[in-house]
Amino acid sequence: MMQSKQWIAIAVAALLFLVIYGLLDRLPPERQAINEQRALAVEATDINALLQEARADLPPLVEADLTALEVRLEEASTDSARVEAFKALSSRWYRQGNPAIAGYYAQEVAELQETDEAWGIAGSTYVICLQRAERAKVRAYCTQRAVSAFEKAISLNPEQLDYRINLALVYTENPPEDNPMKGVLMLRTLNQAHPENVSVMNQLARLAIRTGQYEKALERLQRAEELQPDNRSTLCLLAEAYRASGQSERATAYAKRCSGEQTN
Repeated sequence: MMQSKQWIAIAVAALLFLVIYGLLDRLPPERQAINEQRALAVEATDINALLQEARADLPPLVEADLTALEVRLEEASTDSARVEAFKALSSRWYRQGNPAIAGYYAQEVAELQETDEAWGIAGSTYVICLQRAERAKVRAYCTQRAVSAFEKAISLNPEQLDYRINLALVYTENPPEDNPMKGVLMLRTLNQAHPENVSVMNQLARLAIRTGQYEKALERLQRAEELQPDNRSTLCLLAEAYRASGQSERATAYAKRCSGEQTN
């Protein structure tokens, strides 16, 4: 009796497989193309795909250097040795101009150390990738991982405001389609809660310059300068805002201060 039931179960499973297979085989060409594109998108954003693509164009000396670092990682027998190997790989890929892969290895460091500082470094590396990447798939890869890294940093150290600012920056650099103002609203909320935080003011001013709201940008930056007269980011943004608003003399003066030159 038991054997008969087992054979029935196998027969039903086989029938279901044939039905599903037949339905999939009869999908319209357009639907099949969409499924294939989705599969390719997943592969394109996988770290192994990024590594394979990046290594294809490496100069021989760089390839040899990275291979030696990977051997060092394989031979690492302790977490501390693995951390140092991951740091070396992250640094080498960053110098090679690939912050997406550098961010991956920085993330591996954070996974082992589990500190807010390590997650903050990983997130910041992914932000650099986000700012530099031209391909949408790479931007999506770095966006997702930057968000995750900063959220973990915030969970470990909720009092550190920089992580929340950087998380907002991720959303301003690559706004979600269903909530394009998310990053701006996050910065405004932070500004309301911390009205004298210069970093928040600078980021809001940067966005105002980007959208042509020069007077609003100057208002924020002038207040930021009052609070921190030697903040280099503020000085550089003031030079940019004055230049964009047609105030060339002031722009030149702040550009010199931005670069560290003495002004009379």
